[in-house]
Amino acid sequence: MKWFIAAAALLFCMSTALAGDANPPLKLVLVGDSTMCIWPTNGVQRGWGQFVQDYFDDGVKVINLAKSGRSTKTFISEGLWQKALAEKPDVVFIQFGHNDSHSPDHPEATDAGTDYQTNLCRYIDDARAAGATPILITPMVRRTFGPDGKLQDALEPYAEAMKRVGAEKSAPVIDLHASSKALVESLGLKESMEMANKAGDYTHFNAAGARAMAELVMKELPPVSPALKKHLKSKQTVLADGHHFYFSSARPDQGNFSH
Repeated sequence: MKWFIAAAALLFCMSTALAGDANPPLKLVLVGDSTMCIWPTNGVQRGWGQFVQDYFDDGVKVINLAKSGRSTKTFISEGLWQKALAEKPDVVFIQFGHNDSHSPDHPEATDAGTDYQTNLCRYIDDARAAGATPILITPMVRRTFGPDGKLQDALEPYAEAMKRVGAEKSAPVIDLHASSKALVESLGLKESMEMANKAGDYTHFNAAGARAMAELVMKELPPVSPALKKHLKSKQTVLADGHHFYFSSARPDQGNFSH
């Protein structure tokens, strides 16, 4: 009798393990720059990619491989893109532009009209060849305002170039550039700088700012990725986790938010 019980228990454990292996979580790999990457928890700076996992149930595993200072060019030349593909992702978020837009004398710089688009095409083709779905994410705006009080949008050529590539390659695009621009313009310089990691930094984010960017991305995700949509937590569930604040659903254009 004892041997029968032991055998039954073993078979149960084996069947449970096999059932678990049959449905591994989807791998969502993030590639990009400092605005997306993981920053040490003992500092103030955060990348929006650090908050993406909280939006999903156990059916999605987020692997954030974004790295500070990288562009579409240097992420490839330094072998970081191959590392991302080696993870065998199901979906890849691709966000570049800030470092691509540096002056031409910088090694990471690319031209919005030429090699930036060529590089993005490679990301799309490589991801698809590896069995992954690429999702392009346009770079968010910098919070720089001119003397006239208007936002100075130096990243628009890169955002527009990314959207052109997405259209040409039939790749989904989340327009974080447009949504962040609307947000920053509605807040104005003083209030938008409450999202900054330090005074005088018009590009990077503290936790509140990074969460705001993650929120803008995730709001556009459901129609873009049916596979990931199935694993999104409800808004109430994410709020209960205590990780996020949400912009007012009644007046999202006004930048109202609560912790």
